[in-house]
Amino acid sequence: MNILIWVVVILVVVGGAVTLAVVGMRAGRGNTDEDPLMARLAEATERGDVVTSLEEIEMQQPFSQRVLLPLVRRVGELSSRFTPQKALEDTAKKIELAGNPYNLDAATLLASRFVFAVFFGGILLVIALISPSKWPLMRTFIVVVLFTALGFFFPQLLLQSRINARQKDIRKAMPDALDLLTICVEAGLGFDAALSKVGEKWETHLSVALLRTIREIQLGKPRRDALKDMADRIGIPEMTSFVAAVIQSEVLGVSLAKVLRIQSDQMRVKRRQHAEEEAHSAPIKMIIPMAFLTFPSIFIILLAPAGMQIQHSLTGVIK
Repeated sequence: MNILIWVVVILVVVGGAVTLAVVGMRAGRGNTDEDPLMARLAEATERGDVVTSLEEIEMQQPFSQRVLLPLVRRVGELSSRFTPQKALEDTAKKIELAGNPYNLDAATLLASRFVFAVFFGGILLVIALISPSKWPLMRTFIVVVLFTALGFFFPQLLLQSRINARQKDIRKAMPDALDLLTICVEAGLGFDAALSKVGEKWETHLSVALLRTIREIQLGKPRRDALKDMADRIGIPEMTSFVAAVIQSEVLGVSLAKVLRIQSDQMRVKRRQHAEEEAHSAPIKMIIPMAFLTFPSIFIILLAPAGMQIQHSLTGVIK
């Protein structure tokens, strides 16, 4: 019976580790939709290699791309059949807000929660079993359940952190981008050309969003719809206000350069207000580490010698 438990635990941990490695590899490859088989075929053609069949090209791919990655996708497709549509839509919306950093769909991301839960719980179970001092059954159960819950919510927490980081980066870059956009428009460039120039100037989340909007407009999407979709994909009030001002200037015939300059000034004021807000909240955030880390250390340093002397004195009196 013990051997069976060990085999199950090892399989769970190895399976979770393999899945995490695949997800990390996928994240490291970036947001690309290029078929790896076609990419390898193009690479072989550039080198001048003689390729007899596509099977030969496919067998040259790593084992993770040939077997593990399709397996993870298949798990996501199977889980989507049992997932409510509302949950899939909300997760897809969050992935868009995060900029799709891992190039995963909503179903695969939701299925990864169970993989992380099993992986985290399996690790703690192995630690409890191999620990030299035997853990009590209740402690083992509580720790494994807590880490399983942590693994279950870990993908959502990671995704939310990426959303916050992306929105913060865009909010920080918007005033400078609007300044450059205003200069380009005042110099005689059209709005689309000015957006393209701003998108090519920096390599930030905002530039990526702007370049995507330009591509959508070039493919025939109305400018108003493309700008609104960009605001929805970013999800910050500053971008929504900017898009609304641009659309309103087109409808009313107001000077676009003047509107952009006003928006740039407003964005700069809002950025300063956000910085002041974070500065005011810093003392409150410092309370927890100071109360649980700094103060106990100070108390130990200051009171430990006095406590040892008092103990020594009391021991002498008792004797």
